[in-house]
Amino acid sequence: MLQAFIIAFYAEMYGFPLTIYFLTRFFGLDLAWNEGGNLWAQLFGTPTAHVIAMLLGYSLVFVGATLVAEGWRRIHQARRRETLMTDGIYAIVRHPQHTGLFLIVFGEGVVHWPTIVSLIAFPVIVLAYTLLALKEERQMLEQFGDEYRAYRQHVPMFIPRLNKLQQQEF
Repeated sequence: MLQAFIIAFYAEMYGFPLTIYFLTRFFGLDLAWNEGGNLWAQLFGTPTAHVIAMLLGYSLVFVGATLVAEGWRRIHQARRRETLMTDGIYAIVRHPQHTGLFLIVFGEGVVHWPTIVSLIAFPVIVLAYTLLALKEERQMLEQFGDEYRAYRQHVPMFIPRLNKLQQQEF
């Protein structure tokens, strides 16, 4: 699903617009896209909007990638010890890799450079990974039982509680 999103995103972002650009030039048409063709710059009438969207989008991508990396690092530690990981990033959200992926896709495909495909793909990706998380949770219940039930009651699935963020040390 993620690979399909990336391929579709870049095909729409570079492939289709580039083809349209060359065909409009070939047939002598000139489309009135100003400000570099970015949706935000076009809507707000200034390239500054694109720069702001780029900075916000890449900030979300960075935070998301950090969550993915930290989640994987901690989960591999837990697998080696065959224990339930409940500290660090796992004390804030139960599925930091999925949360990170959501932030990456949202930051790049919705905030920084929204396209029709990325706007449609984002909720599909969220749904697919939510279903995957529910499947993983059933497996965790089988493996860890009441320990996981107690953990699940105190830690949200994807979106951290603000008071937990302020209390947590990494």
